[in-house]
Amino acid sequence: MDEVTRGARCLVLCPDIRSLSYDLDAKERLAEAEGLALAIGVIIAHSAVMPVRQMQPNTLFGSGQVENIATICEQYECELVIVDGALTPIQQRNLEDKLKRKVIDRTGLILEIFGERAATAEGRLQVELAHLDYQQSRLVRSWTHLERQRGGFGFLGGPGETQIEADRRMIRQRMGRLRRELEQVRKTRQLHRARRGRAPWPVIALVGYTNAGKSTLFNHLTGADVMAEDLLFATLDPTMRAVSLPGVEKAILSDTVGFISDLPTQLVAAFRATLEEVTGADIICHVRDMANPAHAAQKKQVMEILSDLGVVDADSGHSEVPILEVWNKADLLDEERAEELREAAQSQDAVLVSAANGQGLEDLEARIAEILTEKASEVTVTIPVSDGRRIAWLHAHGEVIVDEDAGEGEQGPMRRMTVRLNPKEMGQYTTL
Repeated sequence: MDEVTRGARCLVLCPDIRSLSYDLDAKERLAEAEGLALAIGVIIAHSAVMPVRQMQPNTLFGSGQVENIATICEQYECELVIVDGALTPIQQRNLEDKLKRKVIDRTGLILEIFGERAATAEGRLQVELAHLDYQQSRLVRSWTHLERQRGGFGFLGGPGETQIEADRRMIRQRMGRLRRELEQVRKTRQLHRARRGRAPWPVIALVGYTNAGKSTLFNHLTGADVMAEDLLFATLDPTMRAVSLPGVEKAILSDTVGFISDLPTQLVAAFRATLEEVTGADIICHVRDMANPAHAAQKKQVMEILSDLGVVDADSGHSEVPILEVWNKADLLDEERAEELREAAQSQDAVLVSAANGQGLEDLEARIAEILTEKASEVTVTIPVSDGRRIAWLHAHGEVIVDEDAGEGEQGPMRRMTVRLNPKEMGQYTTL
């Protein structure tokens, strides 16, 4: 992002287009757009909902509205205009010409946030790919830049290619390289997931709308120090830590990127590798901000993305992976509402918690452990005492109920063990 933009005074506009239907109402969408703007460190000088009766192909807004926006920019000394919607390249260029200010749309804004937050090499690859995908449709240069380059020597040279064609070709080549690198990252992830699948530890994935409190919850449960701020998209790269739960010696907790409504298509594709962590989980904890008036619409968005990933069946809403709802931010609710939700949670397989002050986290840990162990069954095996590896494995990964002497066998002294194992652990034991 240009340096001028960070700390710049900006105008945030939320177009309310009559012909479109929205999950969130205009005020909620404007509040979300303000949150996105704050996440890149700009100063919001003014914000407004702009009703749009008919979209104008050249500027999106009507000519009178564009004049009004220019007046507001002068009045509030705005250097930047953020439009919470998708602008075509022509609309963006025309608005910049008329307003004499930098204009970015929702996609550009989210890309800027992702560009700032990506911490790992993979995250940066994904962001660059999404940026290039976005930029290649916006190659609009001054006319002097469009002159054709010479295609050869003297009169034999053809007309060559325009600078824009050259730029597009370079972008396509760079995107091809990035896609190959990302494919390699995806394969590496699959190998890691396969290795974790062979390991005895279950994986718990935290998902949820951005700013629902996933990272705060992650930090509380693991004692880690992941960036957890009141900012949209505070977490971009999946973070994993081991946790211990009641009756579960070790599990892997995975914090994922936050979901958001109208996520740019470039990012849905680019971040699929990151979100694939969710598909390999043994349990998904859907963290919801119950203090947010739009929590129901946010849940709908999260379920749609899980459906796109193939985790949830789009028609039935059924998921092969158990999904536990974590109703967060109980500390921001009044006592009457909190009590209402506590009662509702019992019938809806949900747990009311406050990641900020730790309220309800013991109940959450107990419920996760219960889900992870509910398919466990008792098996009795007789093992030679000399096979210390199997005996140690059962003690480490199962709940040993009986461990007794079983007399002599063909292989010498034997032990009889009754152990509680879940299907995953049972499968691993048989391959030992």
